[in-house]
Amino acid sequence: MTTVEILNKYKTIAVVGFSDNPDRDSNAISLYMKEKGYNIIGVNPKLGGKTINGIICYSELKDIPGKVEIVNIFRKSEALPEIVNQVIALKNRPDVIWTQLGVIDSGAKKTAEDSGFEYIENKCIYVEHKLNHIK
Repeated sequence: MTTVEILNKYKTIAVVGFSDNPDRDSNAISLYMKEKGYNIIGVNPKLGGKTINGIICYSELKDIPGKVEIVNIFRKSEALPEIVNQVIALKNRPDVIWTQLGVIDSGAKKTAEDSGFEYIENKCIYVEHKLNHIK
């Protein structure tokens, strides 16, 4: 599936590494996607239970009630294997794992794909959305 197909089909995104700091990309991009009609859920151990600019935050992925369609990862590459394993363990499994620019781990990618996930690596969800004029 292409990034355009993914962004047209799926509308609920959990942002792992979401920040309450407006100067951080995870915050600005999340707000942009929210403004474009996506349901954005923040994931950050320090922000669990808080709501930042209308974005409800949870400490961990497993704490999110209901179905998440895309897990968008704003963490260092070293954290990917652990995050992918957390996604695999979810009861309501997401459809897509998406890593932001510079977030790369071939082992995590293989694990995700072998487990049946659509995996987008090293691409900015904001750039893909804006460049492709997705409504």
